[in-house]
Amino acid sequence: MKNINIGLVGFGTIGAGVAKVLLENHEVINARLGVELKLKKIADLDITTDRGVTIPDGILTTDIDQVIGNPGIDIVIELIGGYEPARTFVERALQNRQSVVTANKALLAKHGNELFTTARENGVDFYYEASVGGGIPIIKTMREALAGNNITSVCGILNGTCNYILTKMGDEGADFAAVLKNAQELGYAEADPTFDVEGIDTAHKLAILTSLAFSCPIDFEKIHVEGISDIKPVDFEFAREFGYKIKLLAIAKNEAGCIETRVHPTMIPKEHMLAKIDDVFNAVFVNADALGPSLYYGQGAGMMATASAVVGDLIDIARNLSNSNMRRIPDLGFQDNRITPGNYRPMSEISSQYYLRFSAHDKTSVLSRIAGILGGHEISIASVIQQGGGQGDATAVPIVMQTHIARERNLRAALSEIDQLDIIAAPTAVIRMESDL
Repeated sequence: MKNINIGLVGFGTIGAGVAKVLLENHEVINARLGVELKLKKIADLDITTDRGVTIPDGILTTDIDQVIGNPGIDIVIELIGGYEPARTFVERALQNRQSVVTANKALLAKHGNELFTTARENGVDFYYEASVGGGIPIIKTMREALAGNNITSVCGILNGTCNYILTKMGDEGADFAAVLKNAQELGYAEADPTFDVEGIDTAHKLAILTSLAFSCPIDFEKIHVEGISDIKPVDFEFAREFGYKIKLLAIAKNEAGCIETRVHPTMIPKEHMLAKIDDVFNAVFVNADALGPSLYYGQGAGMMATASAVVGDLIDIARNLSNSNMRRIPDLGFQDNRITPGNYRPMSEISSQYYLRFSAHDKTSVLSRIAGILGGHEISIASVIQQGGGQGDATAVPIVMQTHIARERNLRAALSEIDQLDIIAAPTAVIRMESDL
C-alpha cells in the first residue's frame, strides 16, 4: 500500500488530537482511502510535555526543517495559530509544493488571499475545514454540496465561548463578568478572552464564509464587529417579553449584488433554529435558492472535534494526491478568475429592527420627548415597555422600545440627540433584532 506522509507543525491540544485520530483510527482511514496516511514528523518547541497520546520514536522534533521543505513530507498541517510564524511556515510549505491543512482562521482572515495564490501557483491544495465551526463540515458543504446553489445569506453562531456566556446569562440572570469567570474556570474561555468576547474570532470566521458564499476575496476589514461585554441581565428579561433570545450572530447577506457583513449581539425570535443553539455549540444557517434554508450544527471547538475536521481535510488531499488530481476543488469553491471584489454596503446603510433600552429620569414627558426625536429621524416605534426600578440611579427607570425596520444611520443620529437630553441617565443600550434570517 502506498504511503502519503504527513508533517504536523504545532503539538498543542489540537495537534495532539490529530495525532490521536491518525494513530488510533488508521485502519478505518486506510480502508476509506486506499493508501496509508503516515504521521512522519511532528515539529514543536516543546516535545517533552505529556499530551496524553503515545507518539512512536523518531517522530517528534524541534527542527521545523524536518517538516517544511522535507521532500519526504507530502502534506503539512499547521496548528500553531496566530499570524506569525504560521504565515511564513505555510508559505514555505506551499512554495516547496507541499499541500497544507490548517485550522487557523486568523491567518486566513488576514493572509488567506495571498496564500491561496501561492497554492495555485505551485499546483498544491490548501484546505481549511477546521478554521470555521470546528468539527462542523461547513466549508466542504459550501464548496461542494451547495455548489449548484445561489447562496443569499449565511448566519451563524461561531464562537462557543460567547454562546456559553449568553446562554448562562439568559438562563440564570447572572452578569457578564461572573459568567466569564465561570467560563474561564471551565476552560471555555482564554485567560485573555478579548478575541472571543469582542467578536473578533467570529469575524475572522465570517470573512471566510462570506467569500465561500459570494465569490469575493476574503476581506476581514469590511466586517462591522461588536462584542457582548455591554449586555446586561435586564436585556434578557426584556428579550423574553418580546419573544426573542440574544445571540452573538455573524451575518452575511447578498441583496441585489450588495454584500453586508456584520458581527454583533442580535435578538432573534425564540422559534428560530439558531435561537435553540445553546452552551458551547456552534451552528451555521444557510439560505440557498435550490435547497432553501439549512442548519449545520455541532461542536465548534475542542480537541477531537477540530481534529476530526483536520483529518477529513487530510483524507481529501490524499485522495487528490493518489489520483494525481490536485486542485480538484478551487480554494474558495469558485474558479479563480470568478473571484471578484465584493460590493459592500456600509454599516450606516443597513436596515434592521432595534431594541432600545433607555435609562431615563422618572419625569413627565420622558416618553414623548424620546419618541419625538425618533420620529424626527424616520424611526417608528413598534412597542414600548416601561417597568421596574432604577438602574443604579434611584430616579432612573428603564424604558424599552422595539422599533420597526429603520436605517442604521438614522438610528445613530437620533441616539446622539437623545443621549444628550437632561432626562437620560446613561447611554442608550442598542441590540439589533433580526426576524428574517
